[in-house]
Amino acid sequence: MKTDIHPKNYRQVIFEDATSGERFLIGSTIDAEETGTWTDKKEYPLVKVEISSASHPFYTGKETTIDTAGRVEKFKRRMAAAQNKK
Repeated sequence: MKTDIHPKNYRQVIFEDATSGERFLIGSTIDAEETGTWTDKKEYPLVKVEISSASHPFYTGKETTIDTAGRVEKFKRRMAAAQNKK
């Protein structure tokens, strides 16, 4: 195997799903500003994500509407503006 080809900042990171509250400990190189404690009582970098396999309808089989950033209203405004241009 080649030496020195892997990223230097590869480490374990906690990803927390903001929708379901589920947490995953996964190896990653992503930059994180927060830290969190895992079940092994160790501190790891913490990254909060809006949606993951724990809350995505494809994986859960449950259809839900998630609008955390006002996306529906933004889409409706763009559609209204496009209709007004015609």
